[in-house]
Amino acid sequence: MTRVVQWATGSMGRTALRRVIDAEGLTLAGAYVYGASKSGVDAGVLARRPDCGVQTTNDRAAILALEADVVLHCPRITQPYDALVDDVVALLESGKNVVSIAGFHWPAAQGDGYASRLEEAAKRGGATLAGVGVNPGLVVERIALAASAMSHQLDRISVFETVDASAMESPEFVFGLMGLDSDPAQRDIREGPLADLYGALFSEVLHFFAAELGGKLVEIVPDHRLTLAEHPIETGAGTIQPGHVAATEWRWTAKTDLGPELLLSILWTADPSLHGEDRQGHWTIRLDGRPVIRMTLDIEESDPAKPPSRALTDATIAVAINAIPHVVAAPPGLFAFHPPAAWRKA
Repeated sequence: MTRVVQWATGSMGRTALRRVIDAEGLTLAGAYVYGASKSGVDAGVLARRPDCGVQTTNDRAAILALEADVVLHCPRITQPYDALVDDVVALLESGKNVVSIAGFHWPAAQGDGYASRLEEAAKRGGATLAGVGVNPGLVVERIALAASAMSHQLDRISVFETVDASAMESPEFVFGLMGLDSDPAQRDIREGPLADLYGALFSEVLHFFAAELGGKLVEIVPDHRLTLAEHPIETGAGTIQPGHVAATEWRWTAKTDLGPELLLSILWTADPSLHGEDRQGHWTIRLDGRPVIRMTLDIEESDPAKPPSRALTDATIAVAINAIPHVVAAPPGLFAFHPPAAWRKA
């Protein structure tokens, strides 16, 4: 039985907590919460499950002292990007493997000092760190790159993501981290802290892409774009005013020393109809070269009464839960899934 600590109980964390409580091969060893209002209650209450006998706590030292095999690390990504590193270092040094959905996919992208601090902490604790998720974590790293095994010649991989934020109910997430309803006349979010955050997070995908092909990045070219509302748009989080941001497209082109490029486009929108038929699916993946390969990937909610965003939450947590046995079995250090038979330069 694998002993799991659930770290954070926001929307993602509560889903993870339910999956841990329900799983036959996992047992909940502890549950860390950020707010005092959530502390000291049975974790089953937060998970909408019967009492499970594990009390939540906002005492970091108490979590570090627990005997556990792995921490399911599900905090919200914060500004600046490295704000979560101290917690992860402490967890690794306490001897706990960490599976995180909040970064840490390819730490070398942030520089040697950043990566070595995490790796050394992992080795001191005899633990392993894995950053996982759908994007970052799977769409490019484990699907698009695996498809490149069909390429005789590879010129570019393009990955277009579209996330419909219209039903999301958290103003902090939609208006804060997504940047919707910001006024470009007051602040251009394509520059500054938000752009820095996503530049750091998704640079790990770009660096992984180059490394997996056997090369390295020579340049990252950002080309971020905004779509402004022409009329008020009602969302689950509130109203987006005319002239304010109705969609953000975070967009980078990564150029490698081997030739192939990666175009990564992340579109978060309050209204998918603003963007035409090409951006209605969740992901479109195109490999240009010989031959041309095109794929679409949609993640849909099976219950029409539930918000569409629940499907992506379920998928993200499934990736994390399914990674646990691999990470626990891995040698101490930094862990990443590698695609089978990715393209290699002849």
